[in-house]
Amino acid sequence: MKIVAFGGSNSQHSINKQLATYAASLFDNGTVEVLDLNDFAMPLFSVDLEKEIGQHELAKTFLQKIENADLLVISLAENNGNYSAAFKNLFDWSSRIMKEIFQQKPMLLMATSPGARGGASVLEIANNALPRYGAQIKATFSLPAFNANFDLEENKISNEELNRELKDIIKSSF
Repeated sequence: MKIVAFGGSNSQHSINKQLATYAASLFDNGTVEVLDLNDFAMPLFSVDLEKEIGQHELAKTFLQKIENADLLVISLAENNGNYSAAFKNLFDWSSRIMKEIFQQKPMLLMATSPGARGGASVLEIANNALPRYGAQIKATFSLPAFNANFDLEENKISNEELNRELKDIIKSSF
């Protein structure tokens, strides 16, 4: 099983990328490819720019990565209660090529943040919106208070209850 995982942030130290990488490692018999949104940095999408340059090659590359996946593990960063600009821009460029960006792939959709709500606002937005773009969301997970609940040295959730919750979600949903 080929798993494509990424965090919806362009931060060099993305906590969402760390969570997505950890969650992807919990699947049995999977090979994991972790994407970095910095590898898909494009100019800010506009229809004027699209007319000038056409479909961006990095968006095509991103869609190919999704196509080659059997499962998607995505953890979205929350910026002011919504998607990060980096994720939204990649989403916008990609959706102009293919409306069903996520190509009916099963998805574990997650979010985390340093705050107590764990990216709950962006998770709710994405859970409602992404199925219209081909996401087959099988389960969601929110990790609150990332700094208190994730061990950076061990690269795993340190809160045993939350760690067990994520493992149970994966076991029962995939």
